[in-house]
Amino acid sequence: MSELDKAPQTVGPQGGISTRSDVASRERAAFGLPGLPLFLGWLALAALNVWLFVAEQFALATALLLVNLLLSMGFFIVQPNQAILITLFGRYVGTERRNGLYWTNPLTIRKRVSLRIRNFNSERLKVNDQMGNPIEIAAVIVWRVVDTARAIFDVEDYTQFVAIQSETALRHLASQYPYDDYTEGTMSLRGNADEVSETLGRELAVRLQHAGVEVLEARLSHLAYSPEIAGAMLQRQQASAIIAARQQIVQGAVGMVEMALRELEGQHIVQLDEERKAQMVSNLLVVLTSERGTQPIVNAGSLY
Repeated sequence: MSELDKAPQTVGPQGGISTRSDVASRERAAFGLPGLPLFLGWLALAALNVWLFVAEQFALATALLLVNLLLSMGFFIVQPNQAILITLFGRYVGTERRNGLYWTNPLTIRKRVSLRIRNFNSERLKVNDQMGNPIEIAAVIVWRVVDTARAIFDVEDYTQFVAIQSETALRHLASQYPYDDYTEGTMSLRGNADEVSETLGRELAVRLQHAGVEVLEARLSHLAYSPEIAGAMLQRQQASAIIAARQQIVQGAVGMVEMALRELEGQHIVQLDEERKAQMVSNLLVVLTSERGTQPIVNAGSLY
């Protein structure tokens, strides 16, 4: 069996078989000794080294100086909300998250990784929504590193990875929803801000887990139509608002006319035939739905 056959295989995005030779890194605790007792011992050796130079025992003093210099290279300090990633000859040793002074193998290479919460404010992206309308959209992503091994070894630059993947997820999100809910029951970017933010957060969590990054919050910070269609869309929104208002006015007017006819007939104030009922309904609807004040015409009868 060849080496290619032994390599783990996964199904590729187009349905084909792709071979993976890499395995996702996982963070583990590093070996680190408490630094304060060792630092006190190192100070004692340094004092002995000075005494040997004063006593002109240069050979022993020089050897001890080299030892002290080598030991001093093993000390490192871990600040709050920071971690030290340690490698030895190209091999990952572990990560030290405990705060304080520690000592480890002086031959190791140590890299500081911040665990603090960060904000990424994306630029205003010009994309098309589900209806094909050009819109401007931006988001604020709150994130932090939770797996230092993945952040350092599995991606080239995890901060740049977060920025690119966030903009990619934002473009994909905008294409899934319309800007506004023109049909009842449809989710939209403007009308369902909380649901859209949750969807964006879930997609970012999947995309950024490869870099050992946790998404704490994702929320839209800017949403607007592009300038070239903003005026037309404003007229459309105004027309929709006018139509909705008219529908409500008509529904209320019909209810009032029905109540008026029912009260007149119930209290036997006046008896109206079908023709006069139709005329009365027409007059009431004109009065109730008109935008301007109506002028009543009083029939005073004939003078002769």
